[in-house]
Amino acid sequence: MSESLEEFATRLLALATVEADTGARRLPPERELCDALGMSRGALREQLAVLERLGFMHRTQGRGTYLDTPSYGFVRTYFTVARSMGYITGTHVAEARVLLEEAVAESAARSATDEQVAGLREAVARMVTGEESGDLDAIHLADADFHRRLLRIVDNPVLQFLQEGLRRALDEDMRARRVSVTRDQAGLVFDNSHDDIVQAIADRDPDAARLAMRRHFGISAECEAATESTGTAPVPTQ
Repeated sequence: MSESLEEFATRLLALATVEADTGARRLPPERELCDALGMSRGALREQLAVLERLGFMHRTQGRGTYLDTPSYGFVRTYFTVARSMGYITGTHVAEARVLLEEAVAESAARSATDEQVAGLREAVARMVTGEESGDLDAIHLADADFHRRLLRIVDNPVLQFLQEGLRRALDEDMRARRVSVTRDQAGLVFDNSHDDIVQAIADRDPDAARLAMRRHFGISAECEAATESTGTAPVPTQ
């Protein structure tokens, strides 16, 4: 019976050496790995290549092979490719994003420090500055930072992976909507739902934080509908 990738990774981890100066987990040379794992070099390389593609391993010229914490690239690729192939739809992605963000806001209200709340307020202030200057790219960047700050408060790597994947899958739509938004300053409309989210978190009110996040995404949907139907320019943020 062939060994699963999970079983292989577990055995591989046991053979890694943690470097004292960096904390990096360095693997032995291939010959030693083959002997320790009882594998042929071809089978070993095949499994290592899979881990490398998934981001769990990297090779450094002149230093060796290291186990690694994967970047968000894999989950981003999964969502974008699955969507392009029709396995999931934009609606599926958007609905999942709302449910995830509501849960994140609720959890953040239970654990946020005053310093973290201040960081959220700073991100909102940058959104307002971008709105006042008509800088839609600045608004988008500040909005992305706002939601990432929420995730850092919750500090759950599973949620971070999901959020990054969902956001990437929605980025194309967001870019298209920003292009469709006129830069006529009189047409720019910005909602205060981010302030409501921050205030609920500052008040340590999980229910209010969840509802404020739901309202925020509801307003984002209304902005999209208004842009499509009238060509006016509500500022879409997510």
